[in-house]
Amino acid sequence: AQLRALSVSGRCSPFDNKADGLVVGEGGCAFGLKRLTDALNHGDTIFGVIAGIGLSNDREGNLLLPASEGQLRAMRSAYEQAHWSPLEVSLFECHATGTPVGDSVEFASLRELLREAKPNHSAVIGSVKSTVGHLLTGAGSAGLAKVLLAIQNKILPPTANFQAPSAKMNYN
Repeated sequence: AQLRALSVSGRCSPFDNKADGLVVGEGGCAFGLKRLTDALNHGDTIFGVIAGIGLSNDREGNLLLPASEGQLRAMRSAYEQAHWSPLEVSLFECHATGTPVGDSVEFASLRELLREAKPNHSAVIGSVKSTVGHLLTGAGSAGLAKVLLAIQNKILPPTANFQAPSAKMNYN
């Protein structure tokens, strides 16, 4: 409550016009990680491969008002390490917590990343937080589980509680 970021409505609605904050959830998720060569040699089922990572702290932002600069630096680093282009991605699982300012900054960062690669690329965006709430330290694992299940089931999952895009996001 001290963050003043909790949803008044009690519903997490990332990227939605009615978004009014985050909902704290409870849960956890764990993954078994192996070097790819070991997993292949052992005949393991492989659900995904970590090809690159990106991590940064905002230089200009803060917890309730993130800045695109840090987000872009992290995404660029991950794509560079992976030797991928964001144009190869059809589903972006976002951190999106349902806070209108944070979601709009994240959307702008992703839009800028895609614009650098190709102005008119389109893809699905979403956030597992609309379904399970913000699991705090477990939030990233929940998002990864969602993406791996989407790939396994060959679906582009919808984001719960989404009806109309937020007016705070610039789509141009």
